[in-house]
Amino acid sequence: MDIILVTGSAGFIGWRTSEFLLKQGKKVIGIDEINDAYDVRLKHWRLEQLKRFENFKFYSFDLANYQALKLIFEHHKIDAIIHLAARAGVRTSVENPWVYVRSNVTATLNILEIMKDFGVKKLVLASTSSVYAGQKPPFHEELKVDTPLSPYAATKKSAELLAYSYHHLYGLDISVLRYFTVYGPAGRPDMSIFRFIKWIYEEKPIIIYGDGNQARDFTYIDDIARGTILALKPLGYEVINLGGGRNPISINTVIETLEKLIGKKAKRKHLPFHKADVKVTWAEIEKANKLLGWKPEIDLEEGLRRTVEWAKENLDLVKAVEV
Repeated sequence: MDIILVTGSAGFIGWRTSEFLLKQGKKVIGIDEINDAYDVRLKHWRLEQLKRFENFKFYSFDLANYQALKLIFEHHKIDAIIHLAARAGVRTSVENPWVYVRSNVTATLNILEIMKDFGVKKLVLASTSSVYAGQKPPFHEELKVDTPLSPYAATKKSAELLAYSYHHLYGLDISVLRYFTVYGPAGRPDMSIFRFIKWIYEEKPIIIYGDGNQARDFTYIDDIARGTILALKPLGYEVINLGGGRNPISINTVIETLEKLIGKKAKRKHLPFHKADVKVTWAEIEKANKLLGWKPEIDLEEGLRRTVEWAKENLDLVKAVEV
């Protein structure tokens, strides 16, 4: 049985990826510090879903603590690592850049060092579409991404650069995945879709930064989890976009679709557009199809329908979670 270490296993992508691996019969070692970057009730809900599997083992600590990480590798023979733990979010990174360096750079360095020291050859590293800030869409992997508009984007790009240097020096096989606006059931409450659904149900005004015409390449969580697992194959060092691959969809269109699915009209409150944010994200995904045999299967309306259904089934949790 393959043993896969998944960091950030109580996070949104980490939870779903771990669940897919567990259903495939893999043994998953999950690590998550359960920090308060957003409401921990959602993290505990995801963790409870994973603890139902006998082949899941969980540890809670900060990945910036190298000695704690080393203990895991002394007790388990890890075959591969999926490194999804990170501090995410553009606007928050402007307020507290130090925690982003610790969580996104130091923690990644520790993962790379541990791979070198314990002979683990394969890493799937989560990155973000935010590194493409300032580029002209659609974004392809060969673009020169050296104009980050936020500490979040800068720290994720730093993690990519560290990964390349360890590939070059020690022959580590590393797949860097740049995710594009991931959404779905039990999604992050600091992102728009969870908030919009919650606010519509609670009949509170939806907060929109700017005019709502900014557009995103929304990608459903199951497609992301599937692509992440496919990236465990040997590739050398590759940067790969995982995105919807369709025309970007505006925030206003998302709100209108949610209104239809929920059966309620949304109240709207507009705030100024944040200078660290981007107007459009749009993934070029030919490389993912070529290298991984991957393409997204769930379109936005179906993905939103599934997300709303989950919210209805877990409405007490949705209403309790702070956003």
